[in-house]
Amino acid sequence: MSAPHEPFAGFDEVARGGAPRGVEPAGGAAAWARDLAFGARLAAGGGREGWIRTLLTAVGVGLGVALLLLAAAVPPMMTVRDHKRVARDSMSAGYLAKPTDSTLLVADAGTTFRGADITGELLRPEGAKAAAPPGVAHLPAPGHMVVSPALRRLLAAQPLLRERLPYTIDGPIGHAGLMGPAELYYYAGSDRLTARDANYEHGNADRIAGFGHHSNSAVMGPTFDLLLVVMLVVLLLPVAVFVATAVRLGGERRDRRLAALRLVGADNRMTRRIAAGEALFGSLLGLLVGGGLFFAGRQLATHVTIRGISAYPADMTPDAALAVIVAVAVPLAAVGVTMLSLRGTAIEPLGVVRQSVGRGRRVWWRLVIPAVGLLLAPLFGKVQGDGKLNMYQVATGAVLMLVGVTAVLPWVVEQVVRRLGGGPVAWQLATRRLQLNSNAAARLVSGVTVAVAGAIALQMLFAGVDDEFVFSTGADPARAQAVVSAEVDSGAQARDFTHRIAATKGVQHAYGYVDSAVTQPDAASVRDGDFAYLPVAVGDCATLGQMASLHGCAPGSVFLVPPADGAGDTQAARTYLRPGGRLDLNGPPREAYTGTPRLWTIPRDARTAQSRPDPSGSLGWGLFATPEALDTSRLTSETATVMVALDPHDPDAAEYVRNTAAKLGIGVDVLHVGTTTTKSGYAQLRRGLFAGAALTMALIGASLLVMMLEQLRDRKKLLAVLVAFGTRRGALAWSVLWQTAIPVVLGLVLACAGGLALGAALLGMVGRPFHPDWGAMAGMAAIGAGVVFAVTLLSLPPLWRLMRADGLRTE
Repeated sequence: MSAPHEPFAGFDEVARGGAPRGVEPAGGAAAWARDLAFGARLAAGGGREGWIRTLLTAVGVGLGVALLLLAAAVPPMMTVRDHKRVARDSMSAGYLAKPTDSTLLVADAGTTFRGADITGELLRPEGAKAAAPPGVAHLPAPGHMVVSPALRRLLAAQPLLRERLPYTIDGPIGHAGLMGPAELYYYAGSDRLTARDANYEHGNADRIAGFGHHSNSAVMGPTFDLLLVVMLVVLLLPVAVFVATAVRLGGERRDRRLAALRLVGADNRMTRRIAAGEALFGSLLGLLVGGGLFFAGRQLATHVTIRGISAYPADMTPDAALAVIVAVAVPLAAVGVTMLSLRGTAIEPLGVVRQSVGRGRRVWWRLVIPAVGLLLAPLFGKVQGDGKLNMYQVATGAVLMLVGVTAVLPWVVEQVVRRLGGGPVAWQLATRRLQLNSNAAARLVSGVTVAVAGAIALQMLFAGVDDEFVFSTGADPARAQAVVSAEVDSGAQARDFTHRIAATKGVQHAYGYVDSAVTQPDAASVRDGDFAYLPVAVGDCATLGQMASLHGCAPGSVFLVPPADGAGDTQAARTYLRPGGRLDLNGPPREAYTGTPRLWTIPRDARTAQSRPDPSGSLGWGLFATPEALDTSRLTSETATVMVALDPHDPDAAEYVRNTAAKLGIGVDVLHVGTTTTKSGYAQLRRGLFAGAALTMALIGASLLVMMLEQLRDRKKLLAVLVAFGTRRGALAWSVLWQTAIPVVLGLVLACAGGLALGAALLGMVGRPFHPDWGAMAGMAAIGAGVVFAVTLLSLPPLWRLMRADGLRTE
């Protein structure tokens, strides 16, 4: 008895018009399962060529899956980081008047070293039951500290920083107390801490009952939510595009195999399902590769820091729901993309009709996609204030507008290349190849096009809303680069404070003054505590001249500076700041007047001066006096402030100042003078954007290289034949470069147009005018082009190997 026919070998049955034995009706679930399984068998058992193709597909898909899993791990990672931040927070839930056996004193001791922020806290337990912060087994004794591993390494490598933190290191802070392995953090014990009173005075530390009682998460508003949603779309959509492209690797060879199957009896629907089975197998293998890459890369997370962001491997666990979505969506996308790609291909028993030039692509439906993306239009002008943002509407609109760019790209490439002709051999080879099949070229740059378009739109949005999160300080770093301040007990201590800062290495000028407050002369008789507040600054003429426009200043001078632009109590200034007027130096005001009045008369020769911003941007007012005119020992609650001009030729000048400030005592603040200040949440978002963009560009480069190598493998025999007929290898190399350059240029032009359109829509949502940054847009386009051309150059060595004579061999 003869063996039964294989499913695709029923040629005699097909000739009689029936279906082959064992073949279910087309479209049934069993037929789908059988053909998908057969396609998987072809992908897994297609010999060396089949395995290379399948592995390239798996690598391409795997790179995208790895990044998608990383994106799925970000929300849990940020949640863990936030929980750790709250758990170690030392901000008191309220004023604690009396010590107990479970309270402790805590003071901020953070610093900065060469641009890196170091978080530190000084601790002093007030009883045996005082709780230790997370990750710390025991509270450090006075003069000792526990540090994060990253800070320990930094201290060992930087004697300048070790001088600032001279405490004996007892041990490390555990993972529970750190948000990431790169975090610079320490806790030190100190016996010099004293608790502040109810008015937050007469002490240098807060009394707390433990850690984790406070959460200071700021509500950023709908504009911030819009930035976050658009950023996620811009970073993840190129990944999805590359995953969809990777499953189509080796399309030409696949179609030739399908033509052979048609020859033995398979119909068109069968061949499409078989092709979908091959793609499904490659995508499933890609899921395994992506999972392996993610978990292998996760173990290296301890050693990777991007813009200050780091994480422990255990904290990077993908959200279960998002991971399931990735695991289901990638195979479904592989099948769907394969079926759609074969709709325009007629696979016949003797060949594939797509090898010839067919009718042109239709453009109308491609333009419908970005048009539907104008779902954003109803939101124009509404993403402001405290309103709520419809994130799904925004995400859908942004995705459609960016996908529309990739949909239009193949039509644009086709329309342009069909009009190209003539020129050198390399140019003709490139243009003819593009004219015969521009699909591969368009797919190659589609991900870059989406990435650049999204980056342009996101940059426009960031630039448009920057003023909501970034504020000008009005500072003048040309006059001073740092401000050092601390509470002092006397004028003598303030003078010593200033002299020690001025004598520090790297300091060119130091402008020191005493800042305090006085009140109205009859404050003692005001029962409800509603008395006037009048600031006082005591310093030499050079220092006072940094804060006001003075004329004729000399030792013994007094100046009356009214508030500028309403920045102060104008009524109090008019009433009490006048020559010959009386003031009570027993200040500053409290809820109830305490102490003995210290009346002082303003000299009759006191002159009025106009306020000017000091180097830090602050606009002061009140009584400005030289030490000879006003004895600072009569003031209360004095603060010594020193504005420091640093040596521009000494890069560590600021570090020397911080070291001196650390030796001056607890609570000495060193403020860097900058022209702007940024909300912390916004700064973290921008750092996250940089980290995500770096990973996305790395994926783009790796995926492009995989796809480029597969395209060259598809042309291996053609390249070998051209070389055998005498074509110069250099001409072939230039033809590959031209085949890349033409779609890249067209894609970047389209990306700029699409990015401007999406950027304009986003700016319309936040009610901002259309104002593109042409320089930034050109820079982003240059980065995208640079990635593509770098990948092209990396593909040239394999190209030279493929042009050898053994490429003529066939099986």
